[in-house]
Amino acid sequence: MNQLNLFIEVTRLTRPIGYMLLFWPCAWGLTIAIDFSKNINDYIFYLILFFLGSVLMRSAGCIVNDILDKDFDKEVKRTKNRPIASGKISVKIGIIYSIILCLLALIVLINFNKFTIFLALASMPFAFTYPLMKRFTYWPQLFLGLTFNYGLILGWTSINNELNLIPIILYVGAIFWTLGYDTIYGFQDIKDDEIIGLKSTSIKFKSNPIMFLNICYLILTSSLLIIGYEMGYNIFYFIFMIVVIFHLFYVQLKKLKIESEVNCLKIFKSNNLVGLIIFVNLIIGKF
Repeated sequence: MNQLNLFIEVTRLTRPIGYMLLFWPCAWGLTIAIDFSKNINDYIFYLILFFLGSVLMRSAGCIVNDILDKDFDKEVKRTKNRPIASGKISVKIGIIYSIILCLLALIVLINFNKFTIFLALASMPFAFTYPLMKRFTYWPQLFLGLTFNYGLILGWTSINNELNLIPIILYVGAIFWTLGYDTIYGFQDIKDDEIIGLKSTSIKFKSNPIMFLNICYLILTSSLLIIGYEMGYNIFYFIFMIVVIFHLFYVQLKKLKIESEVNCLKIFKSNNLVGLIIFVNLIIGKF
């Protein structure tokens, strides 16, 4: 039972925000690609697969992140008690867990078409090297955005078996969404990160974060408006975009207090709701 609890802790399974933020872009890409009048059953099936894949890959990613960051995690108040950093789980066991999770994710992946499988496998080196970026650049959140939202591309190709500009436009917007919310998340660790020499956009833009975050969220909302226009979505889609804009720019940025860890975490977690609202709105726009 103790090992099970440690496994749940190291994979963050009790913190759904991580795998939900990975899942929503998958659901967005799938939704903009689908023709609800023809293949609704495929849509539901792929949604389930993407959810399972998100949980499995997020869990494996957490373990790899903890292995690579174990020496740094020991020096940060928020992470020093993580199972690998504290020695409760050995690196060897962590590697075994991550391999098992990746194999399970592979079983999920083989249900897709060959093009989607190829794209997914091609992204793996980037997915597992993200934790190293904070050692070398102030833009690790950009690399996180590239990998965390890659499922949007896979969602599109799982239906259409090809790529065009539409999913790429939304993918760019989603990258900047991640740049925004993970910068907010990173404000919790600024003091410790600066002491141990780690880099982040939270540190880079700490003197004027609101301007940077406004730009990030503006790019996301612009991409959503472009997608709606290019795909001929109905008027209700554009009306409900007001809810997305209100949440991003008022509920989040207007109320953000970067000196408060509690406030930053709360606002970061609220992006799960943003992902859900966008998902529902993309469905609404197609009818």
